[in-house]
Amino acid sequence: MLERGVHVLQAFRPQGGTLSLTALVRRTGLPKATAYRLAELLVELRLLERAPRGYAPGIALFELGELVPIKRRLREAALPFMQDLFEATHETVHLGVRDDLDVVYAEKIRGHVAVTAPSRVGGRLPLSSTAVGKALLAFADPAVVDAVLSRPLRRLTEHSISDPVVLADQLAQIRASGLAYDHEEAALGVSCVASPVLVHGQPVAALSLSVPATHVQPARLAPAVRTVSLALSRLLSQSGTAGG
Repeated sequence: MLERGVHVLQAFRPQGGTLSLTALVRRTGLPKATAYRLAELLVELRLLERAPRGYAPGIALFELGELVPIKRRLREAALPFMQDLFEATHETVHLGVRDDLDVVYAEKIRGHVAVTAPSRVGGRLPLSSTAVGKALLAFADPAVVDAVLSRPLRRLTEHSISDPVVLADQLAQIRASGLAYDHEEAALGVSCVASPVLVHGQPVAALSLSVPATHVQPARLAPAVRTVSLALSRLLSQSGTAGG
């Protein structure tokens, strides 16, 4: 029962919003009666709420999410640095963490110039198709890197990397420079530069800037991202905040 209930909640990935009962059945593969019974139970628990056209994530789910250490500790420590980065560039700033072979966005500050990036807080994208993901992957355990390189690389646009040899070369460059880039690999018209946040050599997070591809200025953006990520790395290493 618990596993099926979680399966229903996961059906709202990646965009959230409202799902009809028919959509829940389609996404979960559960019988209609089972999906309805579980959805109604989740409504009673306030993990879902009824919406005019179906069901939506409930307030209790939000409350539980706020208890996750990434949200409470890492996010709180990172926000001042993200704000500094935003003030220095006025571009969209992301904080991302790795979950398995994806990057999960823990926080986002929107820039003055809107970009149509597919990122959202709580959303996930492939490590290999995003600058913030590549920054995390480059410093991950070799087993994680091997797991990504041994599978078909998930592509989000025509510019996403599809050749594992190319990706491996990029990861080596990222380890050397501390900087990762994507040029319209996650979304057309958007470029990003990112840098890892390392605590005792381990990548606990990464910071990135997203800008319109026509406005990207690596010489201006890269030093700012790198400086802020190093400062956050030092703070977390001293305080142990990233430990949960």
